[in-house]
Amino acid sequence: MTLEYHLHLVCLLADYFAQLNKQTPHICLSGFVILFCLMASPGYAQYKVRGAVYDSSRYYPLEAVTVLSTSGKGALTDVNGNYEIEVGEKDSIWFSYLGKPTIKFPVLKMIDPLHFDISLHINITVLKDVVIRPRNYRMDSLQNRLDYAKIFDYERPKLRPTMGGGAGGVGVGFDLDEIIRMFQFRKNKNMLRFQERLIQEEQDKFVDHRFNRQLVRRLTNLINEELDRFMAIYRPTYQFTLMTSDYEFQSYIKKCYEQFKPADDSKQKSF
Repeated sequence: MTLEYHLHLVCLLADYFAQLNKQTPHICLSGFVILFCLMASPGYAQYKVRGAVYDSSRYYPLEAVTVLSTSGKGALTDVNGNYEIEVGEKDSIWFSYLGKPTIKFPVLKMIDPLHFDISLHINITVLKDVVIRPRNYRMDSLQNRLDYAKIFDYERPKLRPTMGGGAGGVGVGFDLDEIIRMFQFRKNKNMLRFQERLIQEEQDKFVDHRFNRQLVRRLTNLINEELDRFMAIYRPTYQFTLMTSDYEFQSYIKKCYEQFKPADDSKQKSF
């Protein structure tokens, strides 16, 4: 409420009570003069400014931003970036975050003091969501195939006949690109080596997936160094691991352990 509004209110009340008590209008007027002085004093004309403080993207609210007024009042933003501060009619407010103050904003120039939002030139670093999932051999293998599809699909260049039409009609020729590739000896050799290495790594991971420590420990009760030694001695081949069923594969581990036990027992008896 402005000073003009207070003055108008006092005049209306003074006129009203003067008509009620025409005998002592000066008493009523004196009372309202005092009331007017109290209402017009700086201590009475108080307002509230509310709003929220955001970062430069206007998406993330800022907590613990200091809000100050020229009359000496202060406030802090909450976890949602909201603030509320008492100000005078002639006050200005400003914001301070990490020791960096903003310009001052006069209260009289605010269009809506109860919704005075502001964004500061600060970027909030937000980490992307991290999805943790258990290791899955099939998904890892598929992803590896997708990442190195060009290598896995590589084939040694070959002469391939092509059908084409010329001035004399339909004829048979050879693919020029394949002929060029045949003479890229170094590139072809490197691609084939890389392909072989990727295939070998994929096969090794498949064996590790089936012939794992948890399964072998459960079937043999071996631990620590003895478990490592057993797995190194009886590690199956890729072809065997690929072709056997779960029952056959576990039977293989148990049979290997029967062979491993006598050597282990004799080692213990020698101490």
